[in-house]
Amino acid sequence: MINPLDLSGKRILITGASSGLGRHTAIVLSQLGASIKLVGRDEARLQTVCNQLESENNSWESFDLAKDFEKIPLWMKQDAAENGPWYGLVHSAGIEKTLPVRFVSENDYDELMAINTKCAYFMAKGFAQKQCHVSGGGIVFVASIAALVGQGGRSLYCSSKGALVAMAKAMSVELSKKKIRVNSISPGQIETEMIAGVKNKMLPEQYEAIVKGHPLGLGTPDDVAYAVAYLLAKTGKWITGTNLVVDGGFTAK
Repeated sequence: MINPLDLSGKRILITGASSGLGRHTAIVLSQLGASIKLVGRDEARLQTVCNQLESENNSWESFDLAKDFEKIPLWMKQDAAENGPWYGLVHSAGIEKTLPVRFVSENDYDELMAINTKCAYFMAKGFAQKQCHVSGGGIVFVASIAALVGQGGRSLYCSSKGALVAMAKAMSVELSKKKIRVNSISPGQIETEMIAGVKNKMLPEQYEAIVKGHPLGLGTPDDVAYAVAYLLAKTGKWITGTNLVVDGGFTAK
């Protein structure tokens, strides 16, 4: 039986892989046969996730992506030379800040944009280098419905995720010449470690309002991981420049 989601033997690099969506995406893609390179800052967590992967030839590396952007392409090129070219890149690393405009400092702006957006740009630049990717491979940026819907106190976060959506569209046109597909995913509210922390700071009725805002209820990390798999595998071979909304109907209202 043919499985169009089969990723056996495909090398895929995942940022933000030590927790949350990155961790679950790594596990799902490994279940489909992909060889995963995990990237994050917490060595202990990366090792734990690597032990949970079900495919072969997986590895991890602690790399502070926001420390020196110019080193990212060189680092990716060296890895590809040693271990083989990449088939896929998933940029899942990101941080969230809820701050009214009047409280946003330049440091807040620079930190959030650096991790959520600038890292993604230079990772994609590295992936697109000669001998760093295989023909037909793809890039997936994990954005958010915050890129599509205005939310009070989150203009900074919304801006960073909106930039990912626009980046994917523009890069998809340019990198199509290299046979690289570029897409983004905009998840709604997902039940991760991050939302658990936010929930503890809310009144019960505030959290219930969030849940009710999603007609199908809150999503799970695997809902996003399956969408990533769909875009990277043969199922997405004719899809580029799109933003796949995975939000349980939040933006349908």
